[in-house]
Amino acid sequence: MDLVELLKRPEGKTLEFKRDLSSPDGALRTIVAFANTAGGTLLIGVEDQSRRVCGVLEPLDLGERLANLISDSIMPLLVPEIEILPWRRIQLLAVEVFPSSNRPHYFKRDGPKNGVYVRVGSTNRRADKELTLELQRFARGEAFDEQPMSELNSEALDFRVASESFAPVRNLRRTDLETLRLITNYQGRKVPTIGGILLFGRDRERHFPDAWIQAGRFGGINKSNIVDRIEIRSHPVQAVEDAIAFVHKHLLQGAEIGAVRRANRWSLPPVAIREAVINAVVHADYSQHGAPIRISIFDDRLEVESPGLLPFGLTVEDIQRGVSKLRNRVIGRVFHELGLIEQWGSGVQRMSAACTDSGLAPPHFEELASRFRVTIVGKRVARATLNETDLTIINALTPTGRLTSEIAKVIGLTPRATRTRLAKLVGRGLVREVGTGPQDPKRRYYQAE
Repeated sequence: MDLVELLKRPEGKTLEFKRDLSSPDGALRTIVAFANTAGGTLLIGVEDQSRRVCGVLEPLDLGERLANLISDSIMPLLVPEIEILPWRRIQLLAVEVFPSSNRPHYFKRDGPKNGVYVRVGSTNRRADKELTLELQRFARGEAFDEQPMSELNSEALDFRVASESFAPVRNLRRTDLETLRLITNYQGRKVPTIGGILLFGRDRERHFPDAWIQAGRFGGINKSNIVDRIEIRSHPVQAVEDAIAFVHKHLLQGAEIGAVRRANRWSLPPVAIREAVINAVVHADYSQHGAPIRISIFDDRLEVESPGLLPFGLTVEDIQRGVSKLRNRVIGRVFHELGLIEQWGSGVQRMSAACTDSGLAPPHFEELASRFRVTIVGKRVARATLNETDLTIINALTPTGRLTSEIAKVIGLTPRATRTRLAKLVGRGLVREVGTGPQDPKRRYYQAE
């Protein structure tokens, strides 16, 4: 364990400082929260505000006392690693807690109802009933949206809506509903899953009244002046498109000057907007009540906020590295089949790359109370990257559009390599494509207007 590196870091989801154990309850709650969330290190002998290293007296005795407190005060049994770390002429005590497979752990004195804690930022938050159930499902390897809705039958799914959603990709058969886990067997009969109802339920709002998207455009940089707003209550696949359309409606455009022509561009990269919205829908915690997905457009930024913390075991740093855990397997599977998700774990990196390519700062990710927020700021921090080949493509596009094969000849690349470049330009809002879908060989490309 590298003490110097720990002392450089601020307190956060996986690190906390304590001056001493004069009040052990706080330390024990932190250990419970670490075990239930993403693990972490508790460093005793450092003041939490000033980060002044004061050390501990009798570290061997203190370590033994702490081990006994953990054994007596936390259920189920938890055995973290306790290590004495030397610092100049003093010593500190480090408690390394790993994400536990026996979640949820709880503070025995408060009981399993009130003693379960999770880590949110640098604080410990008492888990409510829904969050405790989520911990239990996670420990069993179950997903909320795969659970059967035993009081319903398979006719509760609207097969017409499902078929229309899949029409651009393939013909959906009724047998596919089971393969996609939209329905499941329960006590000898077929019933819809929670994911099936969320996606294609006939009466989905009655069962999940908070599964909708609230979007608003605000004048200025706060929510005091509402310019426009919309409640999007369509089925999730369509809701994604409706939400993205609302954001595009309110985005300002700028211009980039090429070698010959001027190319209009969005103030925020469309691919980043799309990934933020899709991620919110796919990863939202639909077991929460009173918490729709919220999209807020300000003069200087876009915020996309969804109910639910990161899946247990993940940190913001993890998702930025491409590590992913799917909370809603049914919704994720369907979105993947429909081509809305390309590859697990790639959405956050694609979002960040799109912002960087456009000269923007990377998106900001944060957990707030029981919600997760993505913020994309529109202020440019660098010149947007547009290489010579990209400029050649943009300048080669005519008012009548061009086919991939025609563009490939102009830039001297294979059609496959050309399609990759075109997809990036489309994602940045510099090029517009018109066709029946990604597999349409006759789709044409135009300069974005």
